[in-house]
Amino acid sequence: MMKKIVLLLMLVAVLQVSAQQKREFRGAWIQCVNGQFQGMGTQKMQQTLAYQLDELQKDGVNAIIFQVRPECDALYQSSIEPWSRFLTGQQGKAPSPYWDPLQWMIDQCHARGMELHAWINPYRAKTKTTNLLATTHVAVAHPEWCFDYDGLKILNPGIPENGDYICGVARDIVSRYDVDGIHMDDYFYPYPAAGQVIPDDAQYRQYNNGIRDRGDWRRHNVSLFIKQFYETVHEVKPWVKVGISPFGIYRNKKNSAIGSNTNGLQNYDDLYADVLLWINNGWLDYCVPQIYWEIGNRAADYDTLIRWWNQYAGGRPLFIGEDIERTVKNVDPQNPGQNQQPAKRNLTLAMPNVQGSVLWYAKAAVDNTGNYGSVLRNNYWRYPALQPQMPFLDKKAPKKPRKVKPVWTSDGYILFWTAPRGKVWGDIATRYVVYRFEKGEKVNVEDPSKILTVTSNTFYKLPYADGRTKYTYVVTALDRMQNESKPVKKTVKL
Repeated sequence: MMKKIVLLLMLVAVLQVSAQQKREFRGAWIQCVNGQFQGMGTQKMQQTLAYQLDELQKDGVNAIIFQVRPECDALYQSSIEPWSRFLTGQQGKAPSPYWDPLQWMIDQCHARGMELHAWINPYRAKTKTTNLLATTHVAVAHPEWCFDYDGLKILNPGIPENGDYICGVARDIVSRYDVDGIHMDDYFYPYPAAGQVIPDDAQYRQYNNGIRDRGDWRRHNVSLFIKQFYETVHEVKPWVKVGISPFGIYRNKKNSAIGSNTNGLQNYDDLYADVLLWINNGWLDYCVPQIYWEIGNRAADYDTLIRWWNQYAGGRPLFIGEDIERTVKNVDPQNPGQNQQPAKRNLTLAMPNVQGSVLWYAKAAVDNTGNYGSVLRNNYWRYPALQPQMPFLDKKAPKKPRKVKPVWTSDGYILFWTAPRGKVWGDIATRYVVYRFEKGEKVNVEDPSKILTVTSNTFYKLPYADGRTKYTYVVTALDRMQNESKPVKKTVKL
């Protein structure tokens, strides 16, 4: 009996690995607003982040979404906004010893073959727990641009200058840093609080543009900003991906014919965020709805919501925001002997428009909460994955690598190659994929289990043994959007 169980488990593991996608966005959010780095100090924070990145790399993560602007402040060198208190403990105080967390994270992620997406909160100017703002903070310089709401300060979306200001911040980040993406979370108009009213009567009178419904006007404000933001980023660098992670419910069925069969807070009605409009107009490059609930949740069932987003939000690459802790603490209704990670994975694979997921939050994966990280690295994300393609930004592949050749060096047997020629950003190779196939094995670069590495280097150290076994190594080139070149083969005896 025990042998049968072991064989069954092995078969399940094989099927899980074989179900891997060659292209899949495997992201993780690293947040600062929870205070996990506050006052930690330069050396300790770098050690902590380096450890997290190492573990996430082992788990198969290929993109980090790093929070750099939680309340109109900065975890990077900025002449526009003050240093964040979530970094140093005091807003406006530079880190000592000095470092730039965003630049450091870009370097660290790229060295590990990961993308780095800079995560900003667009409108929030002050969180509830911040008591003192720096003299250079926008809410101090321009108090008329903000309103107070439930202990927060919010840049008023109804004031056109605020859209210009936020886009200026984004332009500054994208122009000075080699980020792969810029990312907004779910905070647009503030989450409703009992007894609180958004104080925007004066702005509505001044800027209503003939829009008679206040809700429509607020949605119009946010949508104008999203369009402006998208165009600003791509004007500076057309390859930088603009991503948004909205709240997990667009609208409930009781409020809209196309709404989901849910009963919860709504993007459209409560946050004034018309996410489907942005997707259908191409004002973002990827969408990550935060479907943090469990399968079977009475108000917001995960199964219902992933199917809804798959049906209605396929106009742009769709990734799913996954809550690790909630996933592992709830049992699968169809299989009470296990948690919901396998069931959610199966649902993800079954949805044709879902091309990846983002983990909330990174530290939970690093801590291997509920064995979640181990399952990723041993099964679901065991082999590397390329990023999903975005042909609406660029669909032309770079030329293939040149002069692929194994060379004996003092450091061992190294496979070298030369970058292909390219003139414009969409033709220039930025990374390379190295595959390995055994003697007699058909070369199939669509098989992710054959990927050894995705690297920015133009060399790869070969595992030499006795020089008797033939292997075929294949190298391809990737451009900024990870369009892949034709392969170059090289047979080597190792």
